[in-house]
Amino acid sequence: MTRRATIRTTHDDPELVAAAIAPDNTAEMETTVDGDAVCTRIERETTGGLHATVDDYVVNVDVATTVAQHADEHRHADAAADSNRD
Repeated sequence: MTRRATIRTTHDDPELVAAAIAPDNTAEMETTVDGDAVCTRIERETTGGLHATVDDYVVNVDVATTVAQHADEHRHADAAADSNRD
């Protein structure tokens, strides 16, 4: 019997987060963007395998979200600095 989990997280830039985590997806994973949400469906043959994959995925999403937030902060800071120079 296949075990399944669907994880849905919301983000300010869901396309960026999805693009950041997609390279780590295995053949048993599918990530899509739905509005402001990143949705990932995971299928594994064992409960332990599903648990391990979900744990890894959650860490990857956390890192991707943090990087996206920092990138956004830097973009805004750079734009503000540029506008102050004008």
